[in-house]
Amino acid sequence: MKNKTLFDKVWDNHVVTHVPNGPEVLYIDSHLIHEVTSPQAFAELEQRNIPVFRPNQIVATADHNVATIDQHLPIKDELARNQIEQLTINCIKNNITLYGLGHHYQGIVHVIAPELGITQPGMTIVCGDSHTSTHGAFGSIAFGIGTSQVAQVFASQCLLLNKPKSLRVNVNGKLAKNVSPKDIILYIISKIGTNSGTGYFCEYAGNIFREMSMEGRMTVCNMSIEMGARGGMIAPDEVTFKYIKDKEFAPKGEELEEKIKFWKTLPTDEGAVFDQEYSFNAADIAPMITYGTNPGMGIKITENIPTTNDASFEKALEYMGFNKGESLINKPINYVFIGSCTNSRIEDFRTVAKYINGKQKADNIHALIVPGSQQVAKQIQEEGLNKIFEAAGFQIRQPGCSACLAMNDDKVPAGEYCVSTSNRNFEGRQGQGSRTILASPLVAAATAIAGKIIDISQN
Repeated sequence: MKNKTLFDKVWDNHVVTHVPNGPEVLYIDSHLIHEVTSPQAFAELEQRNIPVFRPNQIVATADHNVATIDQHLPIKDELARNQIEQLTINCIKNNITLYGLGHHYQGIVHVIAPELGITQPGMTIVCGDSHTSTHGAFGSIAFGIGTSQVAQVFASQCLLLNKPKSLRVNVNGKLAKNVSPKDIILYIISKIGTNSGTGYFCEYAGNIFREMSMEGRMTVCNMSIEMGARGGMIAPDEVTFKYIKDKEFAPKGEELEEKIKFWKTLPTDEGAVFDQEYSFNAADIAPMITYGTNPGMGIKITENIPTTNDASFEKALEYMGFNKGESLINKPINYVFIGSCTNSRIEDFRTVAKYINGKQKADNIHALIVPGSQQVAKQIQEEGLNKIFEAAGFQIRQPGCSACLAMNDDKVPAGEYCVSTSNRNFEGRQGQGSRTILASPLVAAATAIAGKIIDISQN
């Protein structure tokens, strides 16, 4: 029997049937939805008089364009208000669980599903959102889908798909001081490019990923999409099982023991062959920042911007207001955003609080702390991190996607720089004309205190 990869095992377990000389029908275990990509899909089903096939396998939340101040008040923005009202109506009508505004489980869809135990190893998980790859941290096949596919899953709990190719990224060795999971994935993307994963599902392997917390693994898998991959996966292990154990909707007792026995069979077999493979030495990785308008335009914080001669490269530098060969150390910054589905979990905020404790943010800095969920917000309070943030002059907001994609009022003004823990630095991503520099929570915290980018590799 052929040695199988983690991806092969999960995929093969979910194939319902094959279309001769065509795609496969893949069963979907869990469907996550939010207010932005679901209305059209619900409308399509209604027009065709098709019921939602398995509402119990769908979980909804409001996250993309919710306000992060005074969430108890009516939403002012008409589009946002209509989308959230429509989500509520559709969920009630179709008997779908909704964690809407005001619910103690509300939050960013890719934060709440793992923390509630909805995300588990060996599953297939989809959502009308590209960063669904986050859930692959548990050894699940998780990926974003378009509106027509959302309707397909509503109607059949299945998808018609061609099986992607397999890619493995190995990182082994010992990390330098202050190198975080965010730095690791930014480094990988900067080395292999934003198109290297196109057509592939990526597995991350090596001691560096095995030694990571689940929060760190989620950060890495979250950004798989930024190198063009369909998704990212990390094999489940004792770290995974311990994380899941006491979660609200996770299996309990004997059921959990049985599941763990199965989950232990999922890691890639010795000798399994991948279509493409990359290997990196952990010692080569340092704290990272981006300088351009895609996540592959990244450098070590101590490096200078490259001197490439390329029209799109030069266009990106012009937009960012940077020069070839320039160092970004001591670059003045006015905005810092710590949040998003990449870095808004409790571990991220503990890192920030540890660094800023007893310090004060620079006068020129607007620093936003946006927890990924109501549960994370509660943990921040319970651990007293809120007092550290407030004493340092940071603003703590209510949960939502916030300034990651600026679909609410949390926008960065045109021409301003924002050091952001988000996943994308496209033109206008955080507000029209805004300039985004991607970084880890630690680099963002250090920037907020200094009012400029500083070298934290030796701090």
